[in-house]
Amino acid sequence: MSPHSLERITLGGGCFWCLEAVYERVRGVHHVENGYSNGHAAQPNYEQVCSGNTGHAEVVRIDFDPAVVSLRELLEVFFTIHDPTTLNRQGADVGTQYRSGIYWHTEAQRALAAEVLKEANDHHAGRVVTELLPETNYHPAEAYHQHYYARNPDQGYCAFVVAGKVDKFLSSFKRLVK
Repeated sequence: MSPHSLERITLGGGCFWCLEAVYERVRGVHHVENGYSNGHAAQPNYEQVCSGNTGHAEVVRIDFDPAVVSLRELLEVFFTIHDPTTLNRQGADVGTQYRSGIYWHTEAQRALAAEVLKEANDHHAGRVVTELLPETNYHPAEAYHQHYYARNPDQGYCAFVVAGKVDKFLSSFKRLVK
C-alpha cells in the first residue's frame, strides 16, 4: 500500500477521543490523529482550546484507503456516532470546540460531503448544524491524547461515553470493522 493512494479527511464531532476510538476500528483506515482545527490561534494546546477562546474544534484527521472504505462510508459512520443536531455540544461536552464539522481537503471531498450532509439534514428534519469547511490551521493534539481510549478503556469518560460510541459503531457497521 503506497501512502500516495491514501486520502485524508478531518472530522469534528464532539470529544476527539470518541471519534478516534471508532475510526481506529474501521477497515481501510490507516491512521487517525487527534488534533485541533479551524481556529485562529497558532499552535494551540488542549487548555487553550478548552477555554473556547481559540476558535478550534477538537477533530480527528483520518488517513484512509478509498479502495477499501469510501468517504461516503466514513461520513455515514460520522453521522451515526454523534448527534449532528446539537450546536456546540455532544452530550455533557459543551463549547465551540465540540462542534460538528466536516473539514475537507479536496473539492471532490467537499462535493461529496455536501451531498451526504444534505441527506443527513433531510433525515433530521432540517436540524443538522454540521459545518462544512476546508481544513485550516490544524495542529496535532498532545501525545497523551493520541490513542486515548485504547490506552485508557477503564477511565470514567472512556467507559461511559466512548465505549457506547464504539459499541454503536460495532453493531451498526459490521461490514466496516477491521
